Amino acid sequence: MLNWIEYRKELFGRIGEIGKLSPDTVKGYQALSGAGQKTDLLGAKTRELISLAVAVSLRCDGCITVHTAEALKHGATREEIAEALGVAVAINAGAAMVYSARTMDAVAAHSGGTSA
Repeated sequence: MLNWIEYRKELFGRIGEIGKLSPDTVKGYQALSGAGQKTDLLGAKTRELISLAVAVSLRCDGCITVHTAEALKHGATREEIAEALGVAVAINAGAAMVYSARTMDAVAAHSGGTSA
């Protein structure tokens, strides 16, 4: 398995390098990342649990290590994290069903059949 702690450190180092080369890109990212904190309607723990579900959906290892550490820091339990991951699994399966239906529509269009 991946050494998540070391990976996170290396990732932050590389992002720091990007920040030196393209500071506006990193500043823009930081502004987007911090936007939810301004209203704090969901709370930090819920935002981090949502971030984990999205990270899994996007298959982003960097996002996983950063948001896992943050979720735990804000009091998320293993059980809450597992529930958030269950949401990601369900959404991904649902998205696969939707895109399967779209594919069948494309099959119908390409084969001269009718689409629904």
